[in-house]
Amino acid sequence: MQIHKFDLVINGGGIVGLALACGAIKNNLRTLVIEQKEFFTSLHSSKIRVSAINTASSLLLKYLQVWNDLLSKGANPYHQIEVWDKDSFGKITFDCGNVGYQQLGYIIENNVIKQAMLDNISKMNHCKLLTSASLRDIVWGNKEVLMTLDNDQKITSKLVVAADGANSWLRNYADIPLTFWDQKHSALLATISTELPHEGIARQIFHGNGVLALLPLVDKHLNAIVWSMNSDLAQQLLVTSEVNFNAILAKSYDLALGLCTLKDERNIVPIRASYARNFVANRLVLIGDAAHTMHPLAGQGVNLGLMDTAELLSQINQLNKVGKDIGSYLSLRRYERNRKYKVAQMLTGIQVVRGLFDGNNPFKKLLRGIGLQLVDTSPSIKQLFINKAMGLNDMPSWLLFNDVS
Repeated sequence: MQIHKFDLVINGGGIVGLALACGAIKNNLRTLVIEQKEFFTSLHSSKIRVSAINTASSLLLKYLQVWNDLLSKGANPYHQIEVWDKDSFGKITFDCGNVGYQQLGYIIENNVIKQAMLDNISKMNHCKLLTSASLRDIVWGNKEVLMTLDNDQKITSKLVVAADGANSWLRNYADIPLTFWDQKHSALLATISTELPHEGIARQIFHGNGVLALLPLVDKHLNAIVWSMNSDLAQQLLVTSEVNFNAILAKSYDLALGLCTLKDERNIVPIRASYARNFVANRLVLIGDAAHTMHPLAGQGVNLGLMDTAELLSQINQLNKVGKDIGSYLSLRRYERNRKYKVAQMLTGIQVVRGLFDGNNPFKKLLRGIGLQLVDTSPSIKQLFINKAMGLNDMPSWLLFNDVS
């Protein structure tokens, strides 16, 4: 049986995995993407699922030559972020005008991002997409990896990348330990229409038992919601009548956008924070949710994954350029050091914020109100938060110059 040879095999065809493929083939690496599902099926879902793409991620997407396509297909900019504590005096407003940008980020449908990447890949040489397929067996060699697919096809690669999500098959196969925290929370996802226009403002409202995010879509009255809460409460809101759900939701955002109407079916996703002990092993790299997951509080999940991709592209493209082994464990340790530090910072920060905003203790609410007002009235502190939200502290320096060499 013929053995197909590649430089890079990416297990997982989500946003992060496809982004890596786009970057790798720009630098003439023979690349294979393995995806268990058919792309057509996943791209034609009736559910609208979106990501908040920050400035750092938009720079990567420009480098990957998919950004103009995204702008033409409905990337919706948001110019402000409003954050407040329900039933409290504390509120912060972050405005792009304060930092010299025209926007703080973009809300883009996940399927639109994936389709733009697939369209880009289809125009390039050196990349093969294999759908409805999965890995069955792996032999880790000194110079290459031998893999067997579920259809008995055999392939080799210098480097294998796990981009196969929180329940990563590759991570488990390689016996990489995972530290995780069960948040006992779930995120309720849906799309709503509001009485008042969103005006390009992303909103985040803290409750004693969770966080509600309203993400503005292209239609000025449509918002995607990410509502994290106790899992039992999430289940109740999943099955309650639409009339009751709409009333509870509108009250939860203090009627800031007037009344609301549910526009698609509700969906629940369990929330779990996790952190792989190693991001790199022999000829294996973990990126995205395969390496780390976190509470949607900061809206940074996909952005962290894209920055994993940016850092890894920097490493493997430089190694390839000078003829070095892109799968060398020692060469890839720099990726691991840089990304583990950034991810640990984000995880720690989210845990601190969650601890402060959890519960309805009157003293805690007072502290939260004072803290929010302090940040809102302090330009220097506010700048730190804006930089974090825009990903400016997290991105590799090469992104500023759009040059991976």
